Amino acid sequence: MEILYFFLILFSYALGCVNGAYYVTRFLSGKDIRHYGSGNAGARNAGRLLGKKGFFFTLFIDISKTMVALITANYLANGNDAVLAASAIAVLLGHFFPVQLRFHGGKGVVVFLSATLYLVPVAILVTGVVMGTGYMLFRRFTIPGLAALSTIPITSFFFSTSWTYTVGLFAMLTAVILSHIINLHPSPKSST
Repeated sequence: MEILYFFLILFSYALGCVNGAYYVTRFLSGKDIRHYGSGNAGARNAGRLLGKKGFFFTLFIDISKTMVALITANYLANGNDAVLAASAIAVLLGHFFPVQLRFHGGKGVVVFLSATLYLVPVAILVTGVVMGTGYMLFRRFTIPGLAALSTIPITSFFFSTSWTYTVGLFAMLTAVILSHIINLHPSPKSST
């Protein structure tokens, strides 16, 4: 069984490497999104470069890859909480550090939210309320967004029956916040 679990986690990392913003931007414009805007290979930057179409196609890919990884892990590991949490973390690591893109990916917010939706759906409701309130008060996304994301492990602690999910979601939250604070991938100079 341990070999199966290892391959499920490896499969999750590989799916995480399919960076929606990078491939959508390449397909629709021929550009490398990592050389434009914030340099982040994420949905917001894709939206800046390509408009709503780029934003929504990126969301679709990044949500889908996370869901496919977790549904597969859940089915093949018979609902093993530790494998599910590890698979969610592996998707996030693949998104941060896609091997085929020289380890220069996105900041992982969509992957984190998608994993939360799968593991502890009620946490998304709490996050949405906090984000909506924060945006109305401050008219900004980043700080209210990170504050809203911070509610996820807390909500998981109170509403999930699995402490493993809470620990996994806390680890993912920490990684996402660090990716915003330390800027894992500084924006390369644009070739234009």
